Amino acid sequence: MTWFILISLIVFGAILLMVEVIFIPGTTVIGGLGLVFSAVGIYYAYTVLDAGMATMVLVAALLLNLGFILYGFKTGAWDRFTLKDTNTGRSFENRLAGLELGQEGVTRSSCRPFGKVEFNDELYEAKSDSGFIPAGTKVKIVKLEENKIIIKS
Repeated sequence: MTWFILISLIVFGAILLMVEVIFIPGTTVIGGLGLVFSAVGIYYAYTVLDAGMATMVLVAALLLNLGFILYGFKTGAWDRFTLKDTNTGRSFENRLAGLELGQEGVTRSSCRPFGKVEFNDELYEAKSDSGFIPAGTKVKIVKLEENKIIIKS
């Protein structure tokens, strides 16, 4: 019965560690439980077996767990969770295309200081340079910088 308990603890711990490394890497909860089960199995071996046999169990458990970890790295399981591409796109990259200084438009919402302004039948978000501007007011572009539209009534 002693060997059954001992082997069950160590094998179950190793299986949990293998599941962590191969199937769900990065969570560390399952792997941590696997290491705890293996450690309890090793502790149990040292409490019920003589020191020589318990040391052999320790070495076997370490080799088993290390083998599963190395196997997990060799299979490339971690590659599913690594970023390989870089994001080169930018939001609002061509937002100001077709707009120019002095262009006139109409506010579609109140600008306090930000609001919606219509230029060339398209809506843009713009910032008022002159404070509050009510909806329906004619405005013109006074500055275009860093994807920002600055307007004045």
